[in-house]
Amino acid sequence: MTPPAPTLRPGDQLASTVCGTRVVVIRAPGAGRPQPRLTCGDSPLVPAADAPPAKPGPAGTTTLIGKRYVDATGTLELLCTASGAGELACDGAPMALKAAKPLPASD
Repeated sequence: MTPPAPTLRPGDQLASTVCGTRVVVIRAPGAGRPQPRLTCGDSPLVPAADAPPAKPGPAGTTTLIGKRYVDATGTLELLCTASGAGELACDGAPMALKAAKPLPASD
């Protein structure tokens, strides 16, 4: 039996155990909703304070620093603070890069 997922809150810092990826939770599911299972490179994300030192991963990066990632339902949003080679996923589904909002026209 797997332990229950910790309750995510905005501001929580998480880190990958398989690459250098680090993220901050921007938006999380509300109270009473099931907590998502977050992974990076098929390994669970852990609190940044408990993370082992970053391991060098394969060449190239999948998670990009400064970019926001959202789950399929839009209830979870993460900000990447350190890039890495692993792919972020929520409950087994890859997280999508959040598109920037267009600026209004200045006619």
